[in-house]
Amino acid sequence: MAENEIGESLLRKNKYYEGCPGCKIEHFKETNTGVPFKYLLYVWIVVLCAALPISSLFPFLYFMIRDFHVAEREEDIGYYAGYVGSAFMFGRALTSVLWGMIADRYGRKPVIIFGTVSVVIFNTLFGLSTTFWMAISTRFLLGSLCGILGPMRAYASEVCRKEYQALGMSIISTSWGIGLVIGPALGGFLAQPAEKFPNIFSPHSLFGRFPYLLPCLLISIFSAGVFIVCCLLPETIHNHKGNDEGCNDSDALVATAFEPSQKSLLKNWPLISSIIVYCVFQLHDMAYAEIFSLWAVSPRKNGGLSFSTADVGEVLAFSGFGLLLFQLFIYPVVERKFGPVMVSRIGAVLTILLLSSYPFISLLRGLTLMLLINCASILKNVLSVAITTGLFLLQNRSVTQKQRGAANGISMSAMSLFKAIGPAAGGSLFSWAQKRQNACFLPANPILQLWPTINCITPCFPM
Repeated sequence: MAENEIGESLLRKNKYYEGCPGCKIEHFKETNTGVPFKYLLYVWIVVLCAALPISSLFPFLYFMIRDFHVAEREEDIGYYAGYVGSAFMFGRALTSVLWGMIADRYGRKPVIIFGTVSVVIFNTLFGLSTTFWMAISTRFLLGSLCGILGPMRAYASEVCRKEYQALGMSIISTSWGIGLVIGPALGGFLAQPAEKFPNIFSPHSLFGRFPYLLPCLLISIFSAGVFIVCCLLPETIHNHKGNDEGCNDSDALVATAFEPSQKSLLKNWPLISSIIVYCVFQLHDMAYAEIFSLWAVSPRKNGGLSFSTADVGEVLAFSGFGLLLFQLFIYPVVERKFGPVMVSRIGAVLTILLLSSYPFISLLRGLTLMLLINCASILKNVLSVAITTGLFLLQNRSVTQKQRGAANGISMSAMSLFKAIGPAAGGSLFSWAQKRQNACFLPANPILQLWPTINCITPCFPM
């Protein structure tokens, strides 16, 4: 029997329970065949809130570490920047499974609300950091307490009919990708406002004494508004008050029918294989985000581009528009034609070719440099989000609803651990490369070619 026939026959045998939020959502999906635009808008806004603080610090992190006076030499700044960049991901790696289990037991909504509050508090405190250890501590606590992304990935798959799940995951990837573009843009344009806008901010004002507070504060204010939006989110978890019979979750029913041995998530190969590939790619992606910003603002004598924080913000912001168009209008069509696995493999191969060109782009100057670096940034973000969207779909389709929060929690913990390694490894590699400008073996520019090599794992890994 075909998969859709099994799903339909199972659905006919189930009933809806009054007062159950999960049944209400399932009834909505069955009676409304269109795209749930309202729910997807909620998803987009909440995920954007979670994404903005992730990399907003990268354009100014070099200067923040310099102002802390912890690096003895300019070439050592990358080491300390890597530790601060890793603190968030390390905290998230420790707690993501816990947040996923809480979301499965008590609902997606409480975890999402708590996460938005943590962004408001700890992102603001990071902007107020005056020491290296304060910066690390606030980033670690922010990562530990903001468990939004895993539950939101489960949530997006639960509010959409199966034919729109690719769009739902695309919305998450788009919002996440745009957040990773807008965040650094805000950090680049608004950091050190007393230096950039002396007519508005005096050196003795709050933003003059805390030069990195303004971008963090704006993100926190946005998160406070998202907190209100979170109160409007409908819950998707089933609650039958002790009676779990007839849980009318179409994806869960079909998954159970096809994989009755899915009780152990660690034995679910479709889930585990997609998580492994996801972790490997995110390690690469986070190292790229760290190295790109450090490389762009470093002086030409050290192999960089001598960009200002505003220049870096401009490059990152410009790539957001192309990403938005691709994810909303092109990716769902491509995914339906080729499937999520093939899209991820093609994206990985193209990323290898793209990032191998970066050392040659660094040799350019003027308008040609700005044009090519902007085009490369757009393409890099498009390929990254295409890969992760396909992997999100694989992960959420391989488990039942009762396991979806925990499955996403495992994915988030493993990915965060790899992402924690990314900035530290990337920063250390970058600092090491800057000291080898004239070395015969592995001089600085060819070191940048190490970025794409880890992508070779993605297209050949079985899923």
